[in-house]
Amino acid sequence: MVPALSSSAFPWLSTIVLLPLLVALILPLLPGDRVAGPRAIAVSTLTADLLLMVLVFSRHFVSESSSLQLMERISWIPAIELEWSLAADGISAPLVVLSGLVTLLAAVASWPLVRKPRLYYGLLLVQASAQAMVFLAQDFLLFFLAWELELVPVYLLISIWGGPRRQYAATKFILYTALASLLILLSGLVLAFMGDGFSLDLATMASHTPQGSVALLCYLGFLVGFGVKLPVFPLHTWLPDAHGEASAPISMLLAGVLLKMGGYALLRFNVQMLPDAHAQLAPALMILGIVNIIYGALNALAQDNVKRRIACSSISHMGFVLLGLATINSLGFSGVMLQMISHGLIAAAMFFVTGVFYERTRTLSIPNMGGLAKAIPVTFALFLTSSLASLALPGMSGFVSEITVFLGITSADQFTTAFRVVAVLLAAVGLVLTPVYLLSMCRRVFFGPRIPALAQVGDASPRELVIALSLLVPTLAIGFWPQLAIGLYEPTTTAITETAAAVLSG
Repeated sequence: MVPALSSSAFPWLSTIVLLPLLVALILPLLPGDRVAGPRAIAVSTLTADLLLMVLVFSRHFVSESSSLQLMERISWIPAIELEWSLAADGISAPLVVLSGLVTLLAAVASWPLVRKPRLYYGLLLVQASAQAMVFLAQDFLLFFLAWELELVPVYLLISIWGGPRRQYAATKFILYTALASLLILLSGLVLAFMGDGFSLDLATMASHTPQGSVALLCYLGFLVGFGVKLPVFPLHTWLPDAHGEASAPISMLLAGVLLKMGGYALLRFNVQMLPDAHAQLAPALMILGIVNIIYGALNALAQDNVKRRIACSSISHMGFVLLGLATINSLGFSGVMLQMISHGLIAAAMFFVTGVFYERTRTLSIPNMGGLAKAIPVTFALFLTSSLASLALPGMSGFVSEITVFLGITSADQFTTAFRVVAVLLAAVGLVLTPVYLLSMCRRVFFGPRIPALAQVGDASPRELVIALSLLVPTLAIGFWPQLAIGLYEPTTTAITETAAAVLSG
């Protein structure tokens, strides 16, 4: 059944989406190459956009409802049935706010940048608009355009401001994601042609989904297309290269927002639109999740580059998203949302703090660092806190999200007891390996023999401390009071669960 749509008298969502894009068009008109102007405009715009998100979702969004809200629909290009159609529900609203927060902090983290500031901050603003549109679009073609639009700024941000192998990493990123987009487009168009007539409206597409082999093919097309962005093994190899060459602020965006697009899309399209196919392929999704967790953790252990190790940890942590999706129950889906929100905050914090000590040491090689705890104690405290959050220490959001996924697995009655036990035990291997590769990295970087050349590096500045705390404080808040996040999405995930459960029982 298509949920009732709640419309808004004022185009709040369009304002959220278009404000950064419109300002990005103004930046090239600024005279000269001075940094202060573009930086101030970009930071001010992203701050205003984030405040607008918080205002809209706190005052005009009813979290107790599972229906689409704040609906805005305008016929944009009638010849191709393209509508400017935006709306928010429980699974999109928190991710929009997460993307706004991480993008703003990435812009503030870019303070030292001096090369091509107008282009750099303009690309960040375009990225902000594209991200928000991905989470809010209710027309498939509009969603796909936003999905493709966000690839361009990321490619340029890596290829222009990245490390020595930036061209290779950026090209690999764009090839993987662009080729995967073809499968997304084909699968979406098949769904659009199903039913009585052609429709690109997501709610309409969900109401007349195909059956049998057609549904399975569409499901697999979406799984591969969105799985590249998540990323799902073996479609993950672009991620360590991209993180290894991207600057710290861009790594914050990659880990904090882009990976969440893949999880959101799998929940929106694979689970919500193709529940029959999802029920059939749930065991395979569970296996893929376990492979992601163990492979990502083992791969992280083998890395001697700090950012590549954290990137591989992201692959492992995104495996819990796949596990939660496979459970097809309210606990599992709740764990999916919690894991995406939690990982977005924690991974962004880890990459940012990594950037802080990279600016001081000019190296990311773990063997070339040591004894930094005494030289930069505040930075060490921030990195250790984010590492403890990543390894799911009780009291932090990572613990709540992962334990919720585990509870979802134990409640997944569609699987045999033996399958559930084996799945829990294998997934728990990741919980054992995570502290090994994270705490060993902390020990080697911040303790051990002191390297004389690094003995006098400066500690985190007040600006850097504020950025890190802006990510870590919500992590602690959700860890102690999970309802802060759960209350936003629970009615929507419960409604999705009821639909999927009806398919299982039928």
